Amino acid sequence: MKRIILLSGTVLCAVFFACNSNQKEKAETELYEPAITAPLNPVQRGEYLVNSIGCHDCHTPKKFTDKGMEIDVDRLLSGHPANETLGPYDKETAKSYVLFSMGFTSATGPWGTSFAANLTPDDSGIGTWTEEQFLNCMKKGLFKGLEGSRPLLPPMPWFNFKNLNDDDLKAIFAYLKSIKPVKNVVPAPIPPKG
Repeated sequence: MKRIILLSGTVLCAVFFACNSNQKEKAETELYEPAITAPLNPVQRGEYLVNSIGCHDCHTPKKFTDKGMEIDVDRLLSGHPANETLGPYDKETAKSYVLFSMGFTSATGPWGTSFAANLTPDDSGIGTWTEEQFLNCMKKGLFKGLEGSRPLLPPMPWFNFKNLNDDDLKAIFAYLKSIKPVKNVVPAPIPPKG
């Protein structure tokens, strides 16, 4: 008799918790309401994407303020500053680490030193690029999007961005073409030493 009572009690507890669990899941589902937003024009969509996927991390120089390091809005997406000198190259450290400049616009590793490109519509940036070049650059990882050119160097994560659909990539290009042009001739990559 004790077994029947114990078994019945266990079954009742299981049913109670199962029912309670379903009510909790239903309540959580009811709390979620999809956002209703107006469609963005391509430039707005591009700005949203650029600000969301980390383009400023490497392509916008930084400045130090009383609030810490911030992006330099006067040099927005202008790449590694042409006049910035790098510290000495340490071959042994570069074998095992990736070294970034203070503003994260250059990276040194086993591939040598790479510099973040100028993405502004100045001729020293992407001012002369076509949309097709930009798509090739992002989808195939080609320097300036030109067939037969060198591959993009680390840390550029083009292999992630190639998964964006064409509309999103075109929106990013439209946004980049709309921002303030900044004249800044980014240095050529430096091959690994020794």
